[in-house]
Amino acid sequence: MNADALLEALDLPTGSRVDQRVPKKLLLENGAPTAADKRHINEGIEELMWLAALKPTTIGVPEYRDDLREYLEVSVLRLTLRANAKATRLVELVHRAVPYPVLLLAEQAERPGLSAAHKRWSQGEAGKTVLDGEVVAVEWQATFDDGHWRAFSELLALGRQPTATLYALYQGWIDTLLALHASSVTGEFTLARNSEHAAARCNALQECARLDAEIARVRAAATKEKQIARQVQFNMELQRLRAARLAAAKNI
Repeated sequence: MNADALLEALDLPTGSRVDQRVPKKLLLENGAPTAADKRHINEGIEELMWLAALKPTTIGVPEYRDDLREYLEVSVLRLTLRANAKATRLVELVHRAVPYPVLLLAEQAERPGLSAAHKRWSQGEAGKTVLDGEVVAVEWQATFDDGHWRAFSELLALGRQPTATLYALYQGWIDTLLALHASSVTGEFTLARNSEHAAARCNALQECARLDAEIARVRAAATKEKQIARQVQFNMELQRLRAARLAAAKNI
């Protein structure tokens, strides 16, 4: 599995293709709020390509406007990262830097990934856009269930997404990414039943990830603890966290 296979799975029409290199200078000017971010961009990015512009004139899907956002185009980009790059941060910086919603194919050490993040108008700067929620990202792992990954890949095709508006189209891709995340918890690959279920699933997956991190932290602390009383406290805390994770997983 590689980024070429993901791009092929998207099945983008030829008329939407751009295939232009994006200079790092644009990211440095628009997506690097700190000196550390500038260093990550310079040292971690091998190449950023603008693959396609999905808009009414190229794919026949209407634009979208409301009080929070304006989707005139969905940009498809490809990010090639060096082996030591801070992948999570660089993916976020690309989504922040581009004013349009981005479907981002990222590849590092032959591990492909796909991410999306809604955008909305900034409340502090007129005409500027900011992320609306967390970046939803998946990365191919050798441990993925082959059937789940195959079903995920088949559902990525542009023709399988909602076409009422560009917002609906983009949300369709986000729902597909979330379905793959959910499959690692539930053991089944299924799309959300409706928009309410999709929102609940997103929140539940974020809560499960938070609880997993907390469980790992407490477990590590428990293994180092020598006092019996403290070990008992850690075990009780682990039981509470595991129960909370089971409850969160039921909303997935």
